Amino acid sequence: MQDRPTQDELLAAVEHFLDEQIVPHVEGARGFHARVAANVIRTVRRELEREEEALDAEWAGLDALLGASERPATRAARREALAQRNGELCRRIREGAADRAVTEHVRATVRDKLLVTNPGWVGEG
Repeated sequence: MQDRPTQDELLAAVEHFLDEQIVPHVEGARGFHARVAANVIRTVRRELEREEEALDAEWAGLDALLGASERPATRAARREALAQRNGELCRRIREGAADRAVTEHVRATVRDKLLVTNPGWVGEG
């Protein structure tokens, strides 16, 4: 791990460059793609900022629905295990096991994902 600049500082610098130096001065397809690139950077920054908390919340919700399971130590392993556990939840939903607790968990998880991809959709950002 590097000390400085941090991942967020590097991404913020590129975001600022795109927003202040490129987007205002480029039109057409290139301007559109510059805006898309700046938005991608904002999304990545939000993901880095919220990821640990969101993964922990999703894991806890699945523990409540599927039964407790040991949380993997690494982020990559946790993502893989979450995909498997979500597959199990989907199977149970298809079999008719969707109740209020499942609905609340899915809503909370989707809200956490929207806070990363487009916070304006949930009234933030």
